[in-house]
Amino acid sequence: MEIDNQSNWDSYVDWKNRPAINNRHGGLVAASFVLGVEVLENLAFLANASNLVLYMSEYMHFSPSTSAISVTNFMGTAFLLALLGGFLSDAFFTTYYIYLISALIEFLGLVILTIQARSSSLMPRKCELGVPNMPCEQVHGAQAAMLFIGLYLVALGVGGIKGSLPPHGAEQFDESTPRGRKHRSTFFNYFVFCLSFGALIAVTFVVWMEDNKGWQWGFGIATLAIFLSIPIFLAGSPFYRNKIPRGSPLTTISKVIIAALLNSSASSSKNSSTVIASMTSSPSPPIPASKDVESIETAPSSSLSFLNRAVSDTPACGVLKCTVQQVEEVKIVMKLLPIFACTIMLNCCLAQLNTFSVHQAASMNTKVGSLKVPPASLPVFPVVFIMILAPVYDHFIIPFARRVTKTEMGISHLQRIGIGLFLSIVAMAIAALVEIKRKGVVTDSGLIDSAKPLPITFFWIAFQYLFLGSADLFVLAGLLEFCFSEAPVSMRSLATSLSWASLAIGYYLSSVIVSIVNRVTGISTNKPWLAGRNLNHYHLDRFYWLMCILSALNFMHYLFWATKYKYASVKSSK
Repeated sequence: MEIDNQSNWDSYVDWKNRPAINNRHGGLVAASFVLGVEVLENLAFLANASNLVLYMSEYMHFSPSTSAISVTNFMGTAFLLALLGGFLSDAFFTTYYIYLISALIEFLGLVILTIQARSSSLMPRKCELGVPNMPCEQVHGAQAAMLFIGLYLVALGVGGIKGSLPPHGAEQFDESTPRGRKHRSTFFNYFVFCLSFGALIAVTFVVWMEDNKGWQWGFGIATLAIFLSIPIFLAGSPFYRNKIPRGSPLTTISKVIIAALLNSSASSSKNSSTVIASMTSSPSPPIPASKDVESIETAPSSSLSFLNRAVSDTPACGVLKCTVQQVEEVKIVMKLLPIFACTIMLNCCLAQLNTFSVHQAASMNTKVGSLKVPPASLPVFPVVFIMILAPVYDHFIIPFARRVTKTEMGISHLQRIGIGLFLSIVAMAIAALVEIKRKGVVTDSGLIDSAKPLPITFFWIAFQYLFLGSADLFVLAGLLEFCFSEAPVSMRSLATSLSWASLAIGYYLSSVIVSIVNRVTGISTNKPWLAGRNLNHYHLDRFYWLMCILSALNFMHYLFWATKYKYASVKSSK
């Protein structure tokens, strides 16, 4: 019996709901299917998202700023819905089933968008800017409904996938051993690598097809990619181990917070010694040391002490009786939130890569020899850099750091995130300087109101893409692993989804900042910085300087919380 117990993965089952077995389920083979699926999944998403701002302006006839807001809202919704995917994975279903359901939903949305792009009767009439007899009429009515139904079905599917696929891959490793934890760290690095590989295909081949063969080809390729990801994911079923859902993590969080508030008011007249005795007598269910908490404690820790009031033998309400374990789990999640909040500003800057930066590149000379490069292919620069940096980081930088620091991580998650946030400051400063140069060329060439390409190469825009792409690598991989490894097991999918929620809030915040900037500058100067159809009349350089300043303030805010944070899962190198 002892051998049988050791051979089973505790709290995990296979795809047929049988106990998962050690050496048969999980490991690198199982995770490799997840990495392959991520290539196709991100290809399907970014094939259109990277170029969507031009589709919205040129085919649906939105203004540049309205197109930018529409795209950021779509991207933001997709990433925010990752919280829903993570919640359902933890509470009711496994990450296995959430991925399959979400992929089918995204497939349906892409089919709708493909049908619309293929039929001219489902799109606004073609127009030409400045030609009186060919006015540009913004999409409306049933056509607009079809567009946004398709887009937001895609957003719902993408959200479910983002909330389930990374934790599904990370769950394949045994975190009770240093080898398993190192393999898990490698998985997150290569997850970002595969995400970038899918993006590389999307921003080169698929974007070229959209610009030269038509958008029905772009949507069609994305549809095919997400369809193919489903049988590939299913092929890994015999190897996966799936975490058994433990009920709603939001219920636990709400229960502890409400209990702390009610018990505080109910016991305000009691002797403090009675409260301490109550806490120490509260039972805690036995769990392995590698699971939700590192060690079983008989009394809550001193941090976030106001939550300790949730532990009482005489609670204000019987259904709100909480264990020490539940209180400590909620404390861990609450300590993650300030770190999560500090990454939002970076993602607000990243939103510019899919909006204004694409418009900037479109106004410049995009020819490389005889080849005309689509402006939406500009992300190829950071994508290629990430694909080079990710394996170098995992196979050379981290082993070297481990030898130097004598720690298991080498470079901590928080240090990695901090490097990314600093790079975002540099990126926005470079973006402002490049826009100043571009506007200088506009003035010198007398092409302010012309649609002709400017006599300046679009490679100048590549610099801001390079630095922001590098920042994204450090922050995304660092935050994914940080949230997964620090969060309680019962809340890991939801906690990992915070990485995508940060992207979502960043995209929404970008839209809000653009609106606020236009409102304030419109009142003070009667000419908003970022309004109109002509990018050459924008004060985009000032906007980028503003983003640079906000990023610097955010970095100082991050340093405050990062230096105070105490890891819940620190282990010595072995």
